Amino acid sequence: MRPIASAALALILGLAGCTLDPAYQRPALPTASQYPSAGPAYQSDRAHRQAKPAKKVAANLIGWRAVFTDPRLQTLIGLALANNRDLRIAILGIASSQAQFRSERANLFPLITGTGEATLQGNPTNAAETSAAPSSATGYGGSAAPSASAATHTISRLYQANLGFTSFELDAFGKVRSQTRSQFELYLSTVETRRATQISLVAEVANDYIALLADREQRSIARQTLAAQTRSYGITNAMFVHGTTTLLSLREAETTVDTARASLAQYTRAVAQDENALTFVVGAPIPADLPQGADLLHEAVMADLPAGVPSSLLTQRPDIMAAEHTLLAANALIGAARAAFFPSIALTGSGGVASSALNALFTPAAETWLFEPIVTIPIFSWGQNQANLDYARVQKRIDIASYERTIETAFREVADSLAARGTYLDQLEAQQRLADAYGDAYRIADLRFRAGADGYLTTLDTQQSLFAAEQTLVSLKAAQLQNLVTLYKALGGGWTATTVPG
Repeated sequence: MRPIASAALALILGLAGCTLDPAYQRPALPTASQYPSAGPAYQSDRAHRQAKPAKKVAANLIGWRAVFTDPRLQTLIGLALANNRDLRIAILGIASSQAQFRSERANLFPLITGTGEATLQGNPTNAAETSAAPSSATGYGGSAAPSASAATHTISRLYQANLGFTSFELDAFGKVRSQTRSQFELYLSTVETRRATQISLVAEVANDYIALLADREQRSIARQTLAAQTRSYGITNAMFVHGTTTLLSLREAETTVDTARASLAQYTRAVAQDENALTFVVGAPIPADLPQGADLLHEAVMADLPAGVPSSLLTQRPDIMAAEHTLLAANALIGAARAAFFPSIALTGSGGVASSALNALFTPAAETWLFEPIVTIPIFSWGQNQANLDYARVQKRIDIASYERTIETAFREVADSLAARGTYLDQLEAQQRLADAYGDAYRIADLRFRAGADGYLTTLDTQQSLFAAEQTLVSLKAAQLQNLVTLYKALGGGWTATTVPG
């Protein structure tokens, strides 16, 4: 028994199952090797002046704190990473996928079980029948002795102890290995999905925070405008009472007050809604003792992009990495589908002791063993195996297309953000000059109106132009910062894998 069992065990442990997985080759990038750089959208003078040279650092030292420099924003992002439910779900998804992989990997090894059993059975046994001599032929009322049947029982006993495995599939053609490899790649895909969720969460917090800063700035402009127009209305009303201006000028001044009051109400509402959105994405009440935040128009909320961003950064995007892991999983399933065309070998084996006497159970004479190999050869599957193989091949082609599409989407997102980056800076510079010019024009027009040199219509026009210019400036600044947030997300959670702003 022992030589056979030892040989079987050596066969199980020593057989290096081959694999029928196709040789994997990463699909060629369906995009250009460089991001677009020609044309005025990518060659902004101001963007080039502001870009800092890249500074080499280790890839594992790059984090969102290197990009988002506002202390208040950093605190909010930290709270979101600790409390957000979407991120928590993604983390639990990793644990679920890891458990599935471990379950699949366990199929590579035999399930060894130990059993102990005692069987006691009672069996009836009948004694031989006996009968008395026949009665006299001449006697009266003579009777024969009745027959008797004596019933007895025997008890059989069997005690067993065994150690063995049942129906363990010998992975001679790599089917189980291919399935395990596929599950492992899916697990890695969920890891990247969690990273993508975290990057999206960081970007969402940053966008909501920038929107809150912008609406607070708009509310401040509306409040300042309302105060200025209220003063102007008071002056105009006094002039009307003294007959030095017309009713038309008074009504025009009144419209500016109402317009500013309506804008103030609009942005007061927007600020409250922005705060609610930020609380929702953070996943916890916003603390009252947050650090001092940056000023939207005059301080840096986040670091700018360094010069010389290579397109190889696409490989750092978690959605692209997740798509490639899914493709690798599909590639492994082709190997499993191919292996189904070949014979499968299942082994059942056990060794132990059995005895009718408990005190003789663990003696050499009580040893028992069983070795049962079963070979299953597919003969007629009615096209099922071929259909499964065709399905696996088609699924791989689908995953290749999805992988390429993900790269194309990523390339476009980065290119669009790079184009917007330079033009936003130029537009902001021009809009700032425009707002400054309207500010000077409004001050001059207001002085001329108060001096009686002009009517109120000129003052009204310049004031409305100034209000619109200041609002546009704030909106542009918010859009420029949110574009940098989009670029952070499009580049896979950082500016580069080897560089950060110097």
